[in-house]
Amino acid sequence: MTFSRITGLGFYVPDNIITNDDLTQWMDTSDEWIRERTGIQERRYFQYGKDTNYSMAATASRQALKRAGLTPNDVDVIVYATITPDYFFPGSAFLMQRELGMDGRPVIDIREQCSGFVYALSIADQFIKSGMYKTALVVGSEIQSSWIDKSTAGRNTAVIFGDGAGAAVVSATDDPQHCILSTHLHADGRFAEELYVKDPGSSRAGRPVSREVLESGGHNVYMNGNAVFKHAIVRFGEVIQEALEANGYSASDIDLLVPHQANIRISDYVRQQLGLAESQVINNLQRFGNTTAASIPIALTEAWEAGKVNEGDLVCLAAFGSGFTWASALIRW
Repeated sequence: MTFSRITGLGFYVPDNIITNDDLTQWMDTSDEWIRERTGIQERRYFQYGKDTNYSMAATASRQALKRAGLTPNDVDVIVYATITPDYFFPGSAFLMQRELGMDGRPVIDIREQCSGFVYALSIADQFIKSGMYKTALVVGSEIQSSWIDKSTAGRNTAVIFGDGAGAAVVSATDDPQHCILSTHLHADGRFAEELYVKDPGSSRAGRPVSREVLESGGHNVYMNGNAVFKHAIVRFGEVIQEALEANGYSASDIDLLVPHQANIRISDYVRQQLGLAESQVINNLQRFGNTTAASIPIALTEAWEAGKVNEGDLVCLAAFGSGFTWASALIRW
């Protein structure tokens, strides 16, 4: 049988650091208020004229490919997750493909919000297991600072989000002891409007971008924070346990949990429910905020760079996000 394995990791975050105190120039907030509710201390914002969604992804991908000992020409397929593409269409995967000189390679754009990277990893895993492809480049990239409402009216969501990109090279292997063991994907569209950006959308009268759309405020993020929190703490635990049970493991077997970086209270709750020590869970949202589809590959790359991911470790990735969508991947490194 053919299995898949992560063979290279990379990430990129802009140089532009925005602290909680910096946000007070735009909105009525404070460092204490933000830390208490989210755990976030700072985040990165893109620099116009330097960073684009696809250029950040390309930088992260080059690093991942180098660490895998590969070149862009060795990649068979790109699976690219983002909710903030450079263009309405085509997707940023095409632009990164062009940037890396990978003409002719198939690209798949997916929009699964905060679960995007795990969904993309699952797609790559299935392609490789089927024998269709041998090497996949899996990417999560977001520029969110350009569209969030930085006024006091939008502070509940504006303080959360940051920009960045992460990438993983996924390669075929015949070693069942060191591979992606399984992935688990779920969604529930009944709650689509609990966390969403309504506009621009195609199903409204008139043009998708108009003065009326802007005046309605539909282009801003709406989040029912209580609903998101209540669902997240349940779904995180469920999808992690699903992955463990599917492979005959229990929570005590986990060496490292890499959750989507949304809120430190969610992460701490899940950790305590699983009986894990703080050292077994990666949290970097304090420095980067919520980078949506990029958060897991950024956190995983940092953990690997710090020597917290070693051969033979049982690593679990887990995410929950808008949709609602939730997903997990269990990996024997």
